[in-house]
Amino acid sequence: MSQEFSNLAEFRACLAAAPTPDAAAISAAEERNGQLTKPPGALGRLEDLAIWYAGWRGTARPQITAPQVIVFAGNHGVTAQGVSAFPAEVTAQMVLNFEHGGAAINQLCKAAGAKLAVHALDLDRPTADFTEGPAMDEADVIAALKAGWDAVDASSDLLVVGEMGIGNTTAGAAILNALFDGAAEDWVGRGTGVDDAGLANKARVVREGLAANTAREGLEVLRCLGGRELAAMAGAIARARQLRIPVILDGFIATAAAATLAAEETGALDHVVAGHVSAEAAHVNVLKKLGKEPLLAMNMRLGEASGGALAINILKSAVACHSGMATFAEAGVADG
Repeated sequence: MSQEFSNLAEFRACLAAAPTPDAAAISAAEERNGQLTKPPGALGRLEDLAIWYAGWRGTARPQITAPQVIVFAGNHGVTAQGVSAFPAEVTAQMVLNFEHGGAAINQLCKAAGAKLAVHALDLDRPTADFTEGPAMDEADVIAALKAGWDAVDASSDLLVVGEMGIGNTTAGAAILNALFDGAAEDWVGRGTGVDDAGLANKARVVREGLAANTAREGLEVLRCLGGRELAAMAGAIARARQLRIPVILDGFIATAAAATLAAEETGALDHVVAGHVSAEAAHVNVLKKLGKEPLLAMNMRLGEASGGALAINILKSAVACHSGMATFAEAGVADG
């Protein structure tokens, strides 16, 4: 069933009406897991992941054959505040690199057998500088949410969303500061590699952004402090839930986008696992607040869905073991 939305109130209604995992499939998957040719719990977290995945796909013996990775790109007016070590032009340049197959994410998708889609969102029209007021009006944020919603392939069976956008670690930090309080310094990081002065400048910008925008509720925070690519990731994650497609979360910025959904609706991220914990200092803190234990810790800080894509093979392996292993009865092995 598909739901449409034309404003934030209708998008909230979509979140509230989202499906839950299939309890019968979970029970059957747990039963199967208990019969496989291994000691109980011997595959550790892989067992939990497979059962979780089975619940969302509605079958006790699922497969992962069609993972999708989507990278959304957007430009931010807040770059005028000098928050990045790179100019805004790099966003468009990297989109071309994605399209030509030359980026890290292209290689990781090939290694994981995932289909990559790239969506550039009005790069010639950056969001407004959020130190002066909202980054987006409602029409802009709805358009970005819809772009993410519509980008999800309904035939896929796993989704990873990522981003490219110079300045977006500052937007992510501002979103998390608004949602979870604390000092700006608790949430800002070095992003593309800013020095100590740059880090202090990012904290200043986040403080000014929160002063200029009093919104503290999830989707309003996304509108006022986020960017088009963050809103698109949120839209894609929400659409995947409606389609019962499990999601692997990428890094700091993707997690900030997802956090706005969790702030709106309890359990909105139940179909989501964290692919990795990034080197961006605050990422581990927001994952803890969201109750998400990362699958990997590889000291990555690239973005562009790279950490999430790397984790695809972890989930594939979990599901392959669960669905492909023989039971004790099938193998003729005594189970004790």
